Amino acid sequence: MANIQIEMRKVKRIYKLYSSGVSKRQISKQLGLSRNTVTKYIDFFKRYRLTGYEVSEMTLEELYKLFKSNRKAKSQQLLTLERYFSYFDKELRKTGVTKQLLWQEYYDKHPDGFRLSQFRYWYREWCKEVSPVMHFTHKAGDKLFIDYTGKKLHVVDKHTGEIQDLEVFVCVLGSSQYTYVEARESQKERGFHCLC
Repeated sequence: MANIQIEMRKVKRIYKLYSSGVSKRQISKQLGLSRNTVTKYIDFFKRYRLTGYEVSEMTLEELYKLFKSNRKAKSQQLLTLERYFSYFDKELRKTGVTKQLLWQEYYDKHPDGFRLSQFRYWYREWCKEVSPVMHFTHKAGDKLFIDYTGKKLHVVDKHTGEIQDLEVFVCVLGSSQYTYVEARESQKERGFHCLC
């Protein structure tokens, strides 16, 4: 609920500034929002023909309910799909499980259901609501994240046909996201020189 209240406070500020004659561009800069977002909220208030005073007198809860009432009701098809999302979330943590496999499992049970692209879209939307992503800002050159992947690579020797397992070492620079990946015989190898 805390996140909703913060957002609703921002929404109230948008309309208060707009009612005071501040341009959409200035509101966008001042509140750190895109101009499209500012326009969307202003258009919403215009559609309901609310004055700046009425918006300022509304509680955050009333404002939230107003926005919530404007949303379309979810279709039965979407409600059916959403019942699977918590299961899909757990399954995706397993090695080798992909969204394509989970969609196929869903689609086999519901042939009249969503196709793959819509399935991915609705799953992304659900993830945004359930587990929002926290953005970290790193100073350039400040942090380096390193680890071995859990899954090994398999390489076939072209002369002998022998299959060799290789560990995969990965390091990523925090700020630039530059990535260095190297396959190694074991995690215990000496003489390791990372060129990150």
